[in-house]
Amino acid sequence: MTAAKPPLSVFVIAKNEADRIGRTIEAVRTISDDVIVIDSGSTDDTLAVAARSGARVVEHPFEGYGLQKRFGETLCRHDWMLNVDADEVVPPDLAEEIRALFAMGEPDADAYKVRIAEIFPGEGAPHRFAYALAPVRLYRRTKGTYNPSPVHDRVDLVPDARVAKLRGTIHHFSVRSLGDQMAKLNRYTDALVDDLAARGETISMVRLVLEFPANFIKAYFGRRHFLRGAYGFMTAMNFAFYRYLRVAKHIELRQRLKARKDGRL
Repeated sequence: MTAAKPPLSVFVIAKNEADRIGRTIEAVRTISDDVIVIDSGSTDDTLAVAARSGARVVEHPFEGYGLQKRFGETLCRHDWMLNVDADEVVPPDLAEEIRALFAMGEPDADAYKVRIAEIFPGEGAPHRFAYALAPVRLYRRTKGTYNPSPVHDRVDLVPDARVAKLRGTIHHFSVRSLGDQMAKLNRYTDALVDDLAARGETISMVRLVLEFPANFIKAYFGRRHFLRGAYGFMTAMNFAFYRYLRVAKHIELRQRLKARKDGRL
């Protein structure tokens, strides 16, 4: 007899993820009878793949990461929600851990942090020393909701929320190729610069010089990419350039605005 699935909704935001979203959905169907994909204008077969894999597909224009995920929350049928991205996979051990949380009724905590580790091309599982983040991804809707930030996706919890951490790790297959990664980071820096301008923040010119070397060191040594061969070096370089590009675009925008104000444009 198949065990009952937890009273849990899973929501995924996506755009042009036909090559990856199928395995994402298949992995969570073992723990949820309510899997929703929020698509923001895919031009590939994302919608067809998601529907074929058993997800409920809703099309919604992209409003920014936080607001898009907030919209996803409104579509969930259950009080408990799990958010995964279209390039992430919940492995069997984590799925079993989530099932066990609900086996005796309501989980003890209101929200759970989940470790997310990046898997580089050619790796079958997270490296033993892979750098990982552990944001809240599994939570009760009455205790948390995604922050509306256009560039940062984090769950804001109510002050009395009880938070715990799961032992398992989400597998993050973020790198299709180095070129695809740079194109994605280039688009993301545009959004970051717009967000900085909207919040009236200013980055020092000194950062223009320091950002690349400081962030290469951060990624290659601090995040232990040096243990992961050629891809570790190359992705550390990409990360450093992305951080530099954010600062460079920000300063370029400031100079353009100043020139326009001075009548030089």
